[in-house]
Amino acid sequence: MEQLDAFLERINSVIWHDYALYVVLGVGVLFTFWSGFCQYRALTHGVAVTRGKYDDKDDPGAINHFQALSAALSATVGLGNIGGVALAIALGGPGAVFWMWMIGLAGMALKTTEVSLSMIYRNTDDPSNPHGGPMFVASKGFAKMGLAPIGKIVGGIFVITLLISAITGGNMFQSWNVAQVTHASTNNSVPTVLTGIVLALITGAVIIGGIKRIGAVAGRLVPFMCLMYLAAALYVLILKFGMIPDMLVLIVTSAFSTLEAEGAFIGGAWGYAFLWGMKRALFSSEAGQGSSPIAHSAAKTHEPVREAVVAGLEPFIDTIVVCTITALVILSSGAWNRGAEADFYSPLSFAQTGVSDDGVPLWTPSESFVPAKKPAARKISGEWAENDQVFVIARFGDDPRRETGDTLHKVTGEVVEDEETGSLFVEWDPVESAEQPTLDSEHAGLFQSYPGASLTAYAFDRVQPGLGRWLVPIAAWLFAISTMISWSYYGEQGVVFLFGTRGIFLYKVIYCVLIIVPTLPNLIETDAQLDGLTALGTGVMLWANIPIMLIFSVTAMGAYHSYFRRFKAGEFHPHAAPALKDVVEGHDVE
Repeated sequence: MEQLDAFLERINSVIWHDYALYVVLGVGVLFTFWSGFCQYRALTHGVAVTRGKYDDKDDPGAINHFQALSAALSATVGLGNIGGVALAIALGGPGAVFWMWMIGLAGMALKTTEVSLSMIYRNTDDPSNPHGGPMFVASKGFAKMGLAPIGKIVGGIFVITLLISAITGGNMFQSWNVAQVTHASTNNSVPTVLTGIVLALITGAVIIGGIKRIGAVAGRLVPFMCLMYLAAALYVLILKFGMIPDMLVLIVTSAFSTLEAEGAFIGGAWGYAFLWGMKRALFSSEAGQGSSPIAHSAAKTHEPVREAVVAGLEPFIDTIVVCTITALVILSSGAWNRGAEADFYSPLSFAQTGVSDDGVPLWTPSESFVPAKKPAARKISGEWAENDQVFVIARFGDDPRRETGDTLHKVTGEVVEDEETGSLFVEWDPVESAEQPTLDSEHAGLFQSYPGASLTAYAFDRVQPGLGRWLVPIAAWLFAISTMISWSYYGEQGVVFLFGTRGIFLYKVIYCVLIIVPTLPNLIETDAQLDGLTALGTGVMLWANIPIMLIFSVTAMGAYHSYFRRFKAGEFHPHAAPALKDVVEGHDVE
């Protein structure tokens, strides 16, 4: 696993180079101005279209606008909003949230543009089962230029990146987080692999029915899970209302400055906040990835841009609303910079335990006995239990972190139980350092690790003990299932592009099996390992899709401005909004 982690780190250092992030943000800004601030159109006309005022059962497509938006949101509003935001704050600090906002706004323009293209070039040979996405944009678009072979190659490259992302971010990230949260919330009594098996069975039962069943499930599940999660989060924010202004100021100021270490947070520069905010926002909203256009291409409409402005609502709902509320819960609760759960009985020192393959000394903490938790920590998260992930913060004198220039590092370990005595001790992970590490006096003590969504659950529990223990596992299950079923469909459309319908069944079987893989014991254990997988999937899709968007940008923007010229001229006549129940269930287009 270490070799895989190192390999992923090398790849991600290239595809997630700072310049790549500047390009994505720049393309979003480009389309924002080129469209005349399409964000406004999404929040006005897009809402009316989603409400069903322009639905027509005679238009080509399989599902209505609301169901298409729900299917796309079921992939984006997921564990990225729970675990991804927590990951961004834990590693990048509060400033990461500001950069998530910027990507959310730019992402609205990216979504509008990429969905416009996918609707223009979608395949409607079977009007009730259309196919679309960047692979069809490339194939048909280049064919119109007389470059059909190039279109097939570019489309195939995109599909490969799509399948990588479906397997990693759309699948493995979800099941790993749910397994970890379920394991922790049940006092480690539910094996992670059992969670993986159940998730695979549920996902398999839904995806067998294709896009119509996915749309029907998403149309009911997405509104319910969003309202449930937001209601609990708003309850917490009401209790912490007085802190919200300070937290908003902290988000903005730390986005442009270095934030010093405090408690469990070991510091972060503004550039690191920018990196993590961009990465997590792009992963959460999928802006520029080219994934959600696949779901929107199933919408019933004759007007490509009409569905595109609906798609523009996605980053607003996902990043501006849901991610921000999660971030405020984590920040206002103090979960991100919490103090140590326990103090050591005697000063902790480090002992050399070997030498790495590169000849660098290996060190581990000299103390392995687990000290008792403080009463306040015990009230929130209970007693120590076997398999709890823990860390101490040490200073490596010869090894400054590139993110801040500081020498603070986390030294991780796992709580294990002695089979003979039943006592608990820490099994430490060796760390490399040319000099002997020293425990940092300002951050002394033993910290419990809350990776991914576990940090969000812990944040809820700090405000209302027990709330996170039941809320986040339920939300994680719902969010993960909705994300996995949508991403399964995305990958399926890629398989259709490459191999036709004959490859669908085998793909679905493989997809469901891979849900179980990351829940196997001792495979993925840390935030860094998890980020390596999800960053790969998101990054490769951006590299494939952004060039497609730019090549055919004139077509997208031409269609966009043509539509709204006709809209202003009064060519489109909305009808009375159908009953909300009919819109949710898709009966208004049957």
